[in-house]
Amino acid sequence: MTVVYMDSLLLLNFAVNYLLLLASARLAGEGIRRLRLAAGAALGAAYAGAVFLPGCMFLSHPVCKVAAAVGMVLCAFGGSVRLVRTALVFLGVTAAFGGGIFAIELLGGQGLTLRSGVFYSAMDLRLILLSAALCYVGISLVFQRGARHAVRGELVGAVLDMGGRKASLTALVDTGNTLTDPVTNRPVMVAEGRAVSALFCPGRCPAPEDLRHPADSLERLSVGAERGRYRLLPYRAVGVECGMLLAVRVDRARIGTEEYGNILVALSPTPVSDGGGYQALIGA
Repeated sequence: MTVVYMDSLLLLNFAVNYLLLLASARLAGEGIRRLRLAAGAALGAAYAGAVFLPGCMFLSHPVCKVAAAVGMVLCAFGGSVRLVRTALVFLGVTAAFGGGIFAIELLGGQGLTLRSGVFYSAMDLRLILLSAALCYVGISLVFQRGARHAVRGELVGAVLDMGGRKASLTALVDTGNTLTDPVTNRPVMVAEGRAVSALFCPGRCPAPEDLRHPADSLERLSVGAERGRYRLLPYRAVGVECGMLLAVRVDRARIGTEEYGNILVALSPTPVSDGGGYQALIGA
C-alpha cells in the first residue's frame, strides 16, 4: 500500500507547476506576473491533491488532466495576446519534464515519480524544493536557444515615478537598443504611451495624436506640473532616417533590480512588442 503525504504532494506540485509556468513565460516572451503564476500553480497543486482524495480517482482521467492544464494556463496567462503561443510552450516544457521523470524511473531513481499523472516524492521538503529548482534550470538551459528573448535580452518589471504618481510595466532589456539621451548619454526607455498614462495628472496625458506629431504638441503640453519635463528626442530605425519621439523626464525609474534615476522616457504611439509581452524597451 502506497502512503501519500498530502503536504509534500501539494508543495512539490506547487513548486514544479510554478517553475514550469515561469519557464514557459520566459521562453514565450510573456510578461512575468508572479501572483498569477502562483495562482495557476496553486490550481494545479489543488488538482494533484484532489486526485488522491477518496472517491476522486476519476480526476486522473485524461480529460480531467487536460482541463486542469487549461485552467492553469488561463489562470496564469488569461487575456494575453500570446496565450496560444504560451500554452503551446507550456505543453512542450511539461512534456519534456515528464519525459525526464519517466527516464529517471526507468533508471531506477528514487527521487521524483509520477503517480496517477501527479508528481510525488518521498524525499524531505528541502530536497523537494531543490529538485524542483534544478528541473527549472535544466529545462531553461535546454530550451534557451529556442527562446527569442533569451538571446536579445530579458523581460523585467519596471516602475516609473513622476510627481508622486507611478506606473508599472514590463520592459525588455534589449542589447540591440542603443537609444540614449544626447545630452547626458544615458539610456532612454521607449514605452508605449498608454502604458504610462498613470504618470500624468487627470486630463494631462498626451493623446495618441500628440505622440504621432510630437513637434506640434510640445509647446502645448509643456505647461503646469509638466513644465520643463518634455522634450523632442531624435531617433533612427529601419525605414526611418530621422524621426522624432515625444519624451518626458521621470523622477525615478527602477528597472528590474537597477535604479536608473531621472531618465528620459520616450513615448511611442505604437506598441513596442509584436505580441504585447512587454510595453517598454531599454538598452542593456
